[in-house]
Amino acid sequence: MINRRNFLKQSVLATAALAAGTGCRTLAPRPRPGARVLGANETIRVAVVGFGGRGRDHIRNFHELPNVRVTALCDADRAILEREVRRFADRGEKVEAYTDIRELLEKSQVDVVSIATPNHWHVLGSIWAVQAGKDVYVEKPVSHNVFEGRQLVRAAQKYGAIVQVGTQCRSSEGLREAVAWIREGNLGRILRVRGLCYKRRDSIGRTFGPQPIPATVDYDLWLGPAPLKPLRRAQLHYDWHWVWDTGNGDLGNQGVHQVDIARWILGEQKLSPAVWAVGGRLGYIDDGETPNTLIVFHDYKPAPLLFEVRGLPEKKGSNRMDNYRGASIGVVVDCEGGTVVIPSYTRAIVYDRDGKEMRVFDGGGNHYANFIEAVRSRRPERLHSDAYEGHVSAALCHTANISYRLGTFASPHGIAERLREQPEMEEMFGRMMEHLRANEVDFRMTPLILGRLLRIRPDRETFVGDREADAMLTREYREPYVVPSRV
Repeated sequence: MINRRNFLKQSVLATAALAAGTGCRTLAPRPRPGARVLGANETIRVAVVGFGGRGRDHIRNFHELPNVRVTALCDADRAILEREVRRFADRGEKVEAYTDIRELLEKSQVDVVSIATPNHWHVLGSIWAVQAGKDVYVEKPVSHNVFEGRQLVRAAQKYGAIVQVGTQCRSSEGLREAVAWIREGNLGRILRVRGLCYKRRDSIGRTFGPQPIPATVDYDLWLGPAPLKPLRRAQLHYDWHWVWDTGNGDLGNQGVHQVDIARWILGEQKLSPAVWAVGGRLGYIDDGETPNTLIVFHDYKPAPLLFEVRGLPEKKGSNRMDNYRGASIGVVVDCEGGTVVIPSYTRAIVYDRDGKEMRVFDGGGNHYANFIEAVRSRRPERLHSDAYEGHVSAALCHTANISYRLGTFASPHGIAERLREQPEMEEMFGRMMEHLRANEVDFRMTPLILGRLLRIRPDRETFVGDREADAMLTREYREPYVVPSRV
């Protein structure tokens, strides 16, 4: 039996790197030595890692699938771990319990590892799992930065692992039919695709000085690949989304679903040639770092991918959120012959050029069942959202966040003047300003940020002539929680 140190050493040094290029999308995973095709009546054993939030959905959905059992649980917070173990015991089910994923991978006899940790653990946990011979279901966004996503793609290919990313809209039958219908040209040429994340996000409060760590949490382990810093917010759990060391803001949280649908519709399989973002953390001062208001332009040709984040309500004092053409959290597709509005994970409504409803696509799906089917057959092409699909969609969020983070404070007038060179950004900014005025935002207290316009080499997944931006494609890792550069 190997200890944690030896496990890490073997994981990092196990093999040489794949080719340095990014064109591995078309490569089939290499056969895993000793891999077997699991029959329909054979039990697949699942370990769920992290279940303070989305992981509870993983447990429930795997539990409901035939001949699939959750046999192990892992969480760095003992209180969360013990709570879930008790729920299994109350149902008369035995389950192994771990606080450290390395110990789980050393000791537990599981076939699948399902990861719903905070974002900064997604890729490292996934790579360790595939190196240990497991298949992986990993929550969105698949990565915390662009480098990580690419490394997971390489690891999945190298080790012959089945890796499904939790962008579950890809398994919606209604959306699958709608996307195919749009791409067949039934509404003519696509003009633009717009993703929307109008989702209320209140202030997380403001603290002064380091905050106490819950006694049940192994904080070093919880941080993992993130820097070892004191806790600087009132709530350790969930609010990590709004801090750059561990989260990616709502663009990379809720918004990655809609980014993924938008890119799916466009049929784009690489990063955009250019990205530009404008926004801010507006309307309150708190311990959060990520923007609660953001507009993004991805310069795909011939049709751009646009995105809007709004965390404030429709107006000050309201509990309602804005909507754009019937969608608050969704996607709007403008075509020559009409518009498609996707207001949910399972529904798409088609309108003609006069706004008359033409048809509706509707129907859900089971993303977990799709994953298990691919695991049993050892056929990754059956996955609806493999590691590469998840990587590109997450990377679009990351590059937009980099544009924002490298930006400068600017006045609304100054930003408006600059955006005149890009009509799509100008239009989004105009509506965003109406929204912010309705919320009575004081830009002297919470200023706007004009992001840096960044040019991208899609084939290399690097920026053009911008070392500062390139440095943000990855991060400095701390031992022993290092995402390997050679998988």
